[in-house]
Amino acid sequence: MEQKNNPLHGIKLQQIITELEAHYGWEYLGNTIPIRCFTHDPSLKSSLKFLRRTPWARTKVENLYVHMLRKR
Repeated sequence: MEQKNNPLHGIKLQQIITELEAHYGWEYLGNTIPIRCFTHDPSLKSSLKFLRRTPWARTKVENLYVHMLRKR
């Protein structure tokens, strides 16, 4: 099935978090999406672990990523 209108197609969660952190920084991410993996000792590893197990948080992160892509 072709995913030409899906901006997340083929992009891994690790890439999403890395690009968001580089663009916004951990502090902004923690203020925008108040989850512990962004606010208390943030790291890529802890964020991946939490977001893979928590669909509602992953959806918020993916939505922020799509918003960032559209602003570019």
